[in-house]
Amino acid sequence: MQTNDVLADAYGRIRSLVHRSAEGLSGDELAYRPEADANSIAWLVWHLTRIQDDHVSELAGREQTWTAEGWHARFGVPEDPAETGHGHTSEQVAAVRPAGPDLLLGYHDAVADRTLEYLDTVDADELDRIVDHSYDPPVSAGVRLVSVLSDNLQHAGQARYIRGILERRE
Repeated sequence: MQTNDVLADAYGRIRSLVHRSAEGLSGDELAYRPEADANSIAWLVWHLTRIQDDHVSELAGREQTWTAEGWHARFGVPEDPAETGHGHTSEQVAAVRPAGPDLLLGYHDAVADRTLEYLDTVDADELDRIVDHSYDPPVSAGVRLVSVLSDNLQHAGQARYIRGILERRE
C-alpha cells in the first residue's frame, strides 16, 4: 500500500463520519446545540469542511472549492476564503443553519473529492515539501495533511456525539 492510499483511506473515514452525522436530519436537528454555547452538527460539519478545503487547496496550489464552485453563495455568505470558522462566536455558530443536510453534505463531498484528487498525486517528495516556514521546525505538506486529518476527525466525532444525543432524546 502506498502512503497516498493510506491518506485517502483516512480522509475517506472523515466523509463517512460526516454523512453518518448529518444524513436524515432536519434543519432544526442540524442546528441543535446541547448547551447554549456548544457547537451544532451543522457548524461542525461546515467548519471541518472549510478547514479541509482551505488547507488542502493551499497544498494543491489551487483555489478553494468554497469560491471556485460558488459554495459560499449557496450558503448565503460573503465570498471570503479566509473564513473557516476559527474563533467563531456563539452567534456565528448559530448562524450556520442549513434547511437540511444536502447543502452541508454536497459541499463536504465536493471538497472530499478534490482532496482525493490531490492525494492521488502525493509522493514522498510532496510529503517532505515545506509549506510553512513560520514554525520551528517548518511545516511539511505531510505534517499539514496529518494536522487536517486530526482536526477533521475530532470535529466529525463531536458531530457524531451530538447525533447520539439527538437520537436518545427522541
